[in-house]
Amino acid sequence: MVSTPPSRAPSPVPGLAAAAAVVGYAILVLAAEEEMAVGALLAAGLAIVIAAGFFGLLRPAVRSFSERENLLMIVFFSGLVVITGYFHDDHFVLLLIATLIVYLIVTLGLNVQLGYAGVLNFAGASFFGMGCYTAAVLTAHTAIPHLLILAIGGVVAAVLGSVLIFPVLRTRGHYSAVVTIAFALLFKTLLEVNDALGGPQGMAVGGMRILGWDFNANLELGGDVELAFYVNYVVFGLVLLALAFVLVRRLERSWVGLNLDAVRLDQTAAACFGFNVPRWKITAFTFGNFLAGLAGAYYAMMMGFIAPTNFTFGDSLIFLSIVLLGGMGNPWGLVVATAIVVLLPEKLQFLQEYRFLLYASLVILILLFRPDGLLPRPPRAYFPGLGRR
Repeated sequence: MVSTPPSRAPSPVPGLAAAAAVVGYAILVLAAEEEMAVGALLAAGLAIVIAAGFFGLLRPAVRSFSERENLLMIVFFSGLVVITGYFHDDHFVLLLIATLIVYLIVTLGLNVQLGYAGVLNFAGASFFGMGCYTAAVLTAHTAIPHLLILAIGGVVAAVLGSVLIFPVLRTRGHYSAVVTIAFALLFKTLLEVNDALGGPQGMAVGGMRILGWDFNANLELGGDVELAFYVNYVVFGLVLLALAFVLVRRLERSWVGLNLDAVRLDQTAAACFGFNVPRWKITAFTFGNFLAGLAGAYYAMMMGFIAPTNFTFGDSLIFLSIVLLGGMGNPWGLVVATAIVVLLPEKLQFLQEYRFLLYASLVILILLFRPDGLLPRPPRAYFPGLGRR
């Protein structure tokens, strides 16, 4: 009997080389100031990716990380640290990176709702806004530690979201989507007529402070090296993002994620096999809203000011566009989609006025040519005994 030798794991070198190239390319795009230069870099990058895919040059890099997600996470966060260090005194670029991190945390929550449990939530910006206004009120009227305010912002969004989930559970398909749309419109209206929350003028928010460390103060490293204060927000945001990312991946690969998949794929069949469908929908909805509220509280303290115009129905559509573009159920797809949605209009200012047209066009193109998104979720590996009801 001839034994087959064990297959060797692919070398990580192609993946690391590709990651280094991506980081260098990102620095070039972010450093470019002229819109023509940015457009040329984007066109060149797209052409290189298409050519590399056509000739099969991307496969070794993909295989490098296919069985090494921990390495991929280390490379991703290290790349963001390198980019942050390169632009250590550029307030605009650092704010873009911090905003990208906030959007990633929000869309990770929406991804759990839609990509794992199949719960369509058109009110993502509303729960994000709940976290923002919670931080604004607590920083203005209490002495609660700001680290705790982040958690409270998430809890407030999760608890208030539990009120919305019950009418969502009583409807299906387009009807449940209409419920969340109505809630998003109602939330913005309530903010505008509530004078205690600043009305349409909005509210000022205190900056982040942890253990006496003022996040709104520039950092002196000695000599002529000074770090812009946004470095504080980027670094701490990376910590929050890493925790959220690990938590979501753990949830996906656990028996909880398996049950959420069953509910998403066929509610009737899941109920026939004894799954408590409402409970798992509530779990996904609550968890996703918690992440949105936490990100909102952090965003409010970073920006220093919030207003109802920050939490419109259009902002909810942007969050959903990121999930659809990236690929429902795949957190790594969110990274690519968020970079496109957040960075592209900022670097190409003429697109600002047409950003919703851009997002709608991208979603339509993706649905036509890649209905599963740019990076679709790979098939789940089944492990006997994993599921629980």
